[in-house]
Amino acid sequence: MTQQDMRALVDELNQASVLYYTRGDSPMSDAEWDQKYNQLLQMEKESGMVLPDSPSHRVGAEPLKNFEQHKHISRLWSMGKVQSKEELRDWIARTEKLHAQLSDGREEPLPPLQYAVEYKLDGLTINLTYDHGQLIQAATRGNGVVGEAILPQARTIRCVPLSIPWQGLLEIQGECIMRLSVLEEYNKTHDEPLKNARNAAAGALRNLDPAVTAERKLDAFFYQIGTIEDPPYTDMEGMMAFIRENGFPTANFDRNAADYDEISALIDQIEERRESLDFLIDGAVVKVRDMATRQAMGYTDKFPRWAIAYKFAAEENTSTLLDVTWELGRTGKLTPVAHLTPVDIGGVTVQNATLNNYDDILRKKVAVGCDVWIRRSNDVIPEIMGRVGEPAPDERPIEPPMVCPACGQPLERRGAHLFCMNRKTCKPQAVARLSHFASRNAMDIDTFSDKTAELLYDRLGLRDCADLYSLTANDLLALDGFKQKRAENLIAAIEKSRRCALDAFLFALGIPNIGRKTAKDLADRFQSLDALKAASQEELTAIPDVGDIVAASIVEYFSFPENNQMIQRLLDAGVSPVYESTVQSHALDGMTIVVTGTLPTLSRDEAEALIAAHGGKPSSSVSKKTDYVLAGESAGSKLTKARELGVRVLNEQEFFELIGETKR
Repeated sequence: MTQQDMRALVDELNQASVLYYTRGDSPMSDAEWDQKYNQLLQMEKESGMVLPDSPSHRVGAEPLKNFEQHKHISRLWSMGKVQSKEELRDWIARTEKLHAQLSDGREEPLPPLQYAVEYKLDGLTINLTYDHGQLIQAATRGNGVVGEAILPQARTIRCVPLSIPWQGLLEIQGECIMRLSVLEEYNKTHDEPLKNARNAAAGALRNLDPAVTAERKLDAFFYQIGTIEDPPYTDMEGMMAFIRENGFPTANFDRNAADYDEISALIDQIEERRESLDFLIDGAVVKVRDMATRQAMGYTDKFPRWAIAYKFAAEENTSTLLDVTWELGRTGKLTPVAHLTPVDIGGVTVQNATLNNYDDILRKKVAVGCDVWIRRSNDVIPEIMGRVGEPAPDERPIEPPMVCPACGQPLERRGAHLFCMNRKTCKPQAVARLSHFASRNAMDIDTFSDKTAELLYDRLGLRDCADLYSLTANDLLALDGFKQKRAENLIAAIEKSRRCALDAFLFALGIPNIGRKTAKDLADRFQSLDALKAASQEELTAIPDVGDIVAASIVEYFSFPENNQMIQRLLDAGVSPVYESTVQSHALDGMTIVVTGTLPTLSRDEAEALIAAHGGKPSSSVSKKTDYVLAGESAGSKLTKARELGVRVLNEQEFFELIGETKR
């Protein structure tokens, strides 16, 4: 083994990492990378030599006693902020006025204003220094002039290049983040959950023990060159290309805009994308693209005049936990619901949040009376992420219920959850199951309603779904609001539902975490109820879009004797779930198609049904793996992304031609 051999192996591993983090691609598999990395470790052990840019530096060094102070070569500026489109319009007007003033009287007027719009990342600023191609320092932003030296911590971040092609002195700024998927996995395996991705990244980067930083698997995106001699670029486009060419990952959203309307539309695109991203953003950043114009505009005491941050409404906040009640679902599962002091999150007043289960309560160490951290995502009920601060003397522990709050029967613990196993006489879950079973996307029993379900429970003693099939019109005439015609219509609808599609039946059963689409995927894969009941978790997770949680829900559901008894009663009553393939042709076999916008004649559901009927896979998001985007009017960001990725876009007529059908 020679130093040259080690050099070649280090370069190969580093190059693979660069390609992975900047392009989402790599010349070697994870297993191959691990094999070569282990080979490098052995070489280093035997020789006692470790190259400065060896990936072995990423495992973390010895804990530091304290952070040293580091003075940045170039100041790191804060960003001015606006929180409304009106404030944004005012900033653009001021920028245009300043641009006109600076251009007036110059021998060479400044170029026309062009703006860049990018994500405002919600993490911790990191400033890296390179010299002669080697990473020599890393620091936090601090006060913009002096920050904390964190080189051992930065080396543990896999996407941070330890060496780069550029040989001159370079300072580059970025945002250190923890991906939301990584945070979720971390919290599954650690007793001390991390409250949110931003705090997790900041806490890891500013931890004196680099091994802690390494364990959190941080990422970073880079967006600004602070110090460089003779830069090989004159505008932001060139700077970002330089950043990527030197192996630094970027957030891959950098759009050009000329005026307020274009800037405003791009900010709306970013806000629309926000919930689909695997990392936190809290707004958009608008920057003047031309570097000479930036230099001419200069800075205030605090901020660059050539940039502004547009802040979105907060998606997280803190509140006080006032009480916890236990909500009973149709499966008999009890979920703890936290009642909070009202707090605004993303423009919505939040008073309730979920705590998932009692294990979650213990893990997060929350108590009645404590302050908690809350996260809201889309319209989903907010979730308590953890407590804030130390325990107070007046806090009260949260005790799990021993009996069902609805029927008073003892509860049974199954896994992490508490269940009321009284399926027949626990009214809330029985009524909810009846309503769900009869709903349009399930057994589609026409004229059935929540009120009907409650009447059948209270007046006719129905206790589960199989009881529906023993009803007669005369039974119904005894109920309030039922005349002869209505009674006959409901009985006819019940009779019609005896022969049903397998996927509708599976959805009607109310298996936890099984929606209509997943039920269809299960039916297509197994094609019979018996085959699905016999499926292992491994067989289930082999289905696209079926993860471990969904698979476990299915296996658990069919493991409960009471569920199988109810299914058998349905079958004995003449309910006959039949698998009928909806595939009309194989014109779209293996193709993934995204529908966006308003089509001339098809609804989105109809278009996606046609895609599936011709062997394709409807999808909700555009990626490199997307084969086509079917776009109508007002298509928005999905159409934009398709064009960026070079995905072919179809109109409705072209789609009909592709599947060999005549336009309706």
